[in-house]
Amino acid sequence: MTFSICSTCAVEHAEQPAVCPICDDERQWVPEGGQSWTTLAELVASGTRGSVAELEPHLYGIASQPAVGIGQVSKLVATADGNVLWDPIGFVDDELAARVHALGPVVAIVASHPHMFGVQVEWSRALGGVPVLVAEADAQWIQRPDAAIELWSKPTSVVPGVTIAQPGGHFPGSAVMHWAQGADGRGVLLSGDTIFANSDRRTVSFMRSFPNHLPLSASVVERVASYVERFDFDRLYGNFDNVIPSDAKCVLRRSADRHIGWVRGDFDHLT
Repeated sequence: MTFSICSTCAVEHAEQPAVCPICDDERQWVPEGGQSWTTLAELVASGTRGSVAELEPHLYGIASQPAVGIGQVSKLVATADGNVLWDPIGFVDDELAARVHALGPVVAIVASHPHMFGVQVEWSRALGGVPVLVAEADAQWIQRPDAAIELWSKPTSVVPGVTIAQPGGHFPGSAVMHWAQGADGRGVLLSGDTIFANSDRRTVSFMRSFPNHLPLSASVVERVASYVERFDFDRLYGNFDNVIPSDAKCVLRRSADRHIGWVRGDFDHLT
């Protein structure tokens, strides 16, 4: 089956619409020059290659050079019961798939939200047809339907110690993945940009649109923060190379309270 990749968001499409629906939305953007498309063959021919780097024991970052589309860094959680690929990038070739497979069998592919779908179906095929788990609330954004896609809604244990859950916010189905054994047993939260780890490594942000600077309301931020506080975690990884290295659960609460205060008007006297 042939498919195209949006050059801006790197999400795979079974057909080419006039404009990528994921980009033609207030949470994303279409370039001034208009819609453009690419393919895996074109990316390989242009010199795009993949890389795998250890972030901490049993957690790996997968990226492409140069970055494709939004340019997220996928995370691979490796466990004795199978590996889980989180936020798949918009590129894969035989060499990269072989490097990922060498780390152990992947049992599921999960994206935190539609901007991170990447070439999720192609990753599934490259890794032997593993399930692609898509939040039911975001099913309308699937641009390449496939039998490998399975919808989910309730918190789900993908493998023992690795749980996916949907606090929503950025998208209705925006998800996080909790890895209980990460950070030397203190717990890791893979948050995509449901909860965005900021550059200062001491705060996180909550947004409806990052490129267009649309904040979430106070009530939604409280809902998201309270939802993920059910998990124990000391470290938080975003969907790029951004990370809150320690005390992440406290950082989450402080940042949520700060956001709520600003949108509520508590700090208007400072403006």
